[in-house]
Amino acid sequence: MENKEFLKTIFAEPSFRPEEVAKVLEQYKKMEFAKNDFLIREGSVGNYYYFLESGFARSYAIDLEGNDITTKFFGPKDIVIDWHSYFLKKPTRENIQAITPCIAWKITFEDFMKLFHIEAFREIGRTRLVNSFFELKNHTTSMIIDPAKDRYLSLIKDKPNLIQNVPLKQIATYLGITDTSLSRIRKEIANEKI
Repeated sequence: MENKEFLKTIFAEPSFRPEEVAKVLEQYKKMEFAKNDFLIREGSVGNYYYFLESGFARSYAIDLEGNDITTKFFGPKDIVIDWHSYFLKKPTRENIQAITPCIAWKITFEDFMKLFHIEAFREIGRTRLVNSFFELKNHTTSMIIDPAKDRYLSLIKDKPNLIQNVPLKQIATYLGITDTSLSRIRKEIANEKI
């Protein structure tokens, strides 16, 4: 029997009744991913919705020049999903890959839909979807109007453990800057603290 304590922290009372928690937990299966394993590959359909218990992952796309550009980072307690692919059954245009070893809990679309009659489950899903949209919107807007240094400071404020666990090259592509620019920004910030 899998230990589902992590999931119990997400699907907890008072939002859920005990029988609802039991029904929700039985739909999730534990997955372990090694560093560099793919959770979803470009061109495939995202058949799983994951709750990340531990580790870090990222989504990325390959631009027209063949560069790998990070579009999102995922850390503990995040949902790892390509929303469009999962719900509309369309091939994804991105890859989602483990940056570190990860433990995640997956649910299929069919099992997800079995739980949709539970009001608290629907509300968690709605809230997570809306938050994901706002995060994407804020990142897109920030890429247009904020200086790179501010984008970096915002990232380390929002996801402080990311810096110790993610290659700087991936952070640079997420921020829309070069590795050299990111190194300069990091040095500047370090000098300000002295």
